[in-house]
Amino acid sequence: MKHIRNFCIIAHIDHGKSTLADRLLERTQTIQVTEGQMLDDMDLERERGITIKSHAIQMEYELDGETYRLNLIDTPGHVDFAYEVSRSIAACEGCLLLVDSTQGVQAQTISNLYMAIEHNLEIIPVLSKCDMVNSMPEEVEDEIIDLLGCSREEIIRASGRTGEGVDDILRAVIERIPSPEGDENAPLQALIFDSVFNPFRGIIAYYKIVNGCIHKDEEVLFVNTQKRYHADEVGVLKMELSPRRELRCGDVGYIVSGIKTATEVKVGDTITSLANPCQKAIDGFEEVKPMVFAGVYPIETEDFEQLRASLEKLQLNDASLTFQPESSVALGFGFRCGFLGLLHMEIVQERLDREFNMNVITTVPNVSYNVYDKHQNLLEVHNPAGMPDQTEIDHIEEPYIRASIITRTDYIGNIMSLCLGKRGELVKQEYVSGNRVELYYDMPLAEIVIDFYDKLKSISKGYASFDYHSIGFRPSKLVKLDILLNGEPVDALSTLTHVDNSVFFGRRMCEKLKELLPRQQFDIAIQAAIGAKIIARETVKQVRKDVTAKCYGGDISRKRKLLEKQKRGKKRMKEIGNVQVPQKAFLAVLKLD
Repeated sequence: MKHIRNFCIIAHIDHGKSTLADRLLERTQTIQVTEGQMLDDMDLERERGITIKSHAIQMEYELDGETYRLNLIDTPGHVDFAYEVSRSIAACEGCLLLVDSTQGVQAQTISNLYMAIEHNLEIIPVLSKCDMVNSMPEEVEDEIIDLLGCSREEIIRASGRTGEGVDDILRAVIERIPSPEGDENAPLQALIFDSVFNPFRGIIAYYKIVNGCIHKDEEVLFVNTQKRYHADEVGVLKMELSPRRELRCGDVGYIVSGIKTATEVKVGDTITSLANPCQKAIDGFEEVKPMVFAGVYPIETEDFEQLRASLEKLQLNDASLTFQPESSVALGFGFRCGFLGLLHMEIVQERLDREFNMNVITTVPNVSYNVYDKHQNLLEVHNPAGMPDQTEIDHIEEPYIRASIITRTDYIGNIMSLCLGKRGELVKQEYVSGNRVELYYDMPLAEIVIDFYDKLKSISKGYASFDYHSIGFRPSKLVKLDILLNGEPVDALSTLTHVDNSVFFGRRMCEKLKELLPRQQFDIAIQAAIGAKIIARETVKQVRKDVTAKCYGGDISRKRKLLEKQKRGKKRMKEIGNVQVPQKAFLAVLKLD
């Protein structure tokens, strides 16, 4: 065990984690690096240039005549995938904290660092991109020293592009990170930190052995689900799965046991031996708290069961996705899904399409609210359709977050205006270094789920970084805004909004829908309503045929007779006609300024 090191790489988005991982794999001769970001194996990751999934891989490195086994986990940097990072951290004893020498310490750098400190990880600070012309190593080193309280000698300067500092990093991993602790002779205890669905071999679970050993063809027990399995194959994670006869305490590996049902494997579960079970399960991970909720519906109603199966398989690989069935008048049967943020929602939608050929409609994202009635009973509402009648509600509480924004001093004014416009309250501001400041705001989550991040990036010219965590619920003046088409409410377009924004938001929604709804043979009245009160209206004019064109001259009563006949037909059509809302109308609501 003293030759094993488990470590992960954590950093802000785009600080060079995956590029550095390539250099480590190359230096340890684990694989031949043929293209950039070898560990990002999804097409989506390659296209967008971001890491979505954590990737574990085993490397071997010789130092001072001894061979060490290094288990590396490359993690995502975006705030929406923070749950991936927390699970990776739980499987490690140390981490490389990467800071871009051209940008300095950013918001996710700090939040990922706190996560690592909570788990008592040994932290090795690394300065990346030191080969860049605009790198500022001395200034950024000062920021790291302020943040960590380490000495300047402990910080390693490196470059993922040129390979500078890679040997120093590998030496530091072996010398500074402790080897795993555990007892090889104790009963088997292994923590599942990830899983993946393979159509030919069933579900493959990835785990870290905390105590004991696991052997091929052994009978194993999953403690939380109490399911028994036969270990058909165990092994370690190289670029491909690499089978072994046995894995010992401290190893990170996989198990294939022909599991077919997705719900039987839970991330955070404990694997133990059936012959000699452990006394208690390992403490798993805290349950994930979804921040953004949206309805996901199949385009064809008969694909409902297929969508359920696809979501279950996706949940294996992405434990932060939660879902439950729901139905909508406009869209039929579907699922209410919980996501960690808008990027996460977009990625899930894209993966459903690419990996499972599921083409879906997604409704307007919103957050969950606590609604108290007159008798102080609590009702948790995930979408506006579930709101009780306005007369029964005593008060509504909405979720708040503590947002941390790190930016240059030049952009403070613009960012403060943006946050105040989103009902934010300034908690404090601290200067991180000479011209960089960290702002802390308490804000309603509902205000940031749609377009806050995009606006923040544009007003700060890309220099502001943003991170947030939940701080509970607070009372708020919210109203349900309904959109009516010809007097019929469209539940998928309903939203909960603050009283002050409701009239402006209702007017904008009506104007936007007027542009997007195709014209019919009859007038379509688009109305925004709060309860019984109409606050905005637009009309999509009907398509008309000039029925009087064939009347040449003659009495006016002939023309009037034809126009009256047309009017009666239009009225009858309006009674039986219904309005189809195109998918782009649901999406356009997200793009309202």
